Amino acid sequence: MAKNYLTLMIIGLIWGSQFVFQERALDDLPPLLVSTGRAVMGTAFVLLLCGLLKLKDKPVYSWKTYHLVGFLEATLPFFALAWGQQYLKTAEAAILMGSAPFFAIMLSPLIVAGARIHFMGLISVLMGFAGLLVLFLPDIRQGLDIGLAGAVGVMVAAASFAIAVLMLKRLGDEHPLLLARNIIGSASLQLMALCVLWLPFSDAPVNINAVSLGAVVYIGTTASGLAYFLYAVLTRAAGPVFASLSNYLVPLVGVFMATTFNHETIEATTWIALFVILAAIGINQIGAVKPVKADHPAG
Repeated sequence: MAKNYLTLMIIGLIWGSQFVFQERALDDLPPLLVSTGRAVMGTAFVLLLCGLLKLKDKPVYSWKTYHLVGFLEATLPFFALAWGQQYLKTAEAAILMGSAPFFAIMLSPLIVAGARIHFMGLISVLMGFAGLLVLFLPDIRQGLDIGLAGAVGVMVAAASFAIAVLMLKRLGDEHPLLLARNIIGSASLQLMALCVLWLPFSDAPVNINAVSLGAVVYIGTTASGLAYFLYAVLTRAAGPVFASLSNYLVPLVGVFMATTFNHETIEATTWIALFVILAAIGINQIGAVKPVKADHPAG
């Protein structure tokens, strides 16, 4: 149990820090190139780990399923998050990504065989989601302007990621590192294909420099490589709902990073929201039940 919590903390720290680095990349690169670059770097990092550990592949892979999960877990979230973050504060983007547990718990009975929503788990998710709203609502302008559209984009990324996490069990008992390689690799192929189709018709400014390149390398190797591997390990060890709780830590780290590096002003509602989110994690663990058999890999 302690190992699961440590892994949860590491994932939260990595994913929470990605927003500051992605903002740096978006200053010079369009969202599609940022999302493609991080997927490619993530794939390269995981491939390196697979080679160092000399992991053996199974003779047959369900590539259609991998491409579907890759689209939901990486292709769509990477692009939607990058696009939405253009119109939001760094802290706001981090906070909105914390809505993934809400989608994971609400959709788990529909996607994971035998999964159910226990009462305290539902209360914790609703409480955590309320905390996110408390933090973001003061900055939402009236009407469907570009700021609100950006927020919707980040929410789409969170929902898509949550659905993909719930689908991981359909990929069998593959080694987590090979699982991460196949998923992020599938997403890389999809995003590179989109780049080939999009770049000839785009007039978006592209300024590749040391800062933007370094930012993409960081979020690719850590947030899209190391963290995805750790997430797969945690999902198999503790179940998708517990693993999705790492997204409650994302706002905490994201707000801290935004304050420290971007000098964003933190309002009183921010601190209230963060307290509510932390309390929601505690409530979920108090009322948590043992995972159903479907939450464990076959064998």
